[in-house]
Amino acid sequence: MASVLSDYLKKEQLLKQLQEELQALENNSELKEEIEFKERLQALMTEHGKLARDVCEMFDPSYRSKPAKAGKVSTSNTDGRKKRPFKVYKNPYTGEVVETRGGNHKVIQGWKAEFGNEEVVSWVVNEIV
Repeated sequence: MASVLSDYLKKEQLLKQLQEELQALENNSELKEEIEFKERLQALMTEHGKLARDVCEMFDPSYRSKPAKAGKVSTSNTDGRKKRPFKVYKNPYTGEVVETRGGNHKVIQGWKAEFGNEEVVSWVVNEIV
């Protein structure tokens, strides 16, 4: 019970500290100027029917062609992740063929449960990265 009270008191102190920091930020003239600029810019964009990406493209035409995150290789995926390899599995017992990119394919999971992961992985007949 004492640990719950101790945790509560720590969080209460942290909350008080964060409230003081927030109050100091609210009194910061630089922050007030930035908030005013942002609000005026948003009003202007709304008035002219523009989105933030439209404005970014106006100032930097290569805006859309830049990768989403620095250091990542651009791929055809919209989320920037590398595609999983395309695998073709052939069950030697039934002759059934399954083509998939994911590891959660229902048939593959069933085979792994029945025959074991290592054996099913050995059934890959084609893998395209």
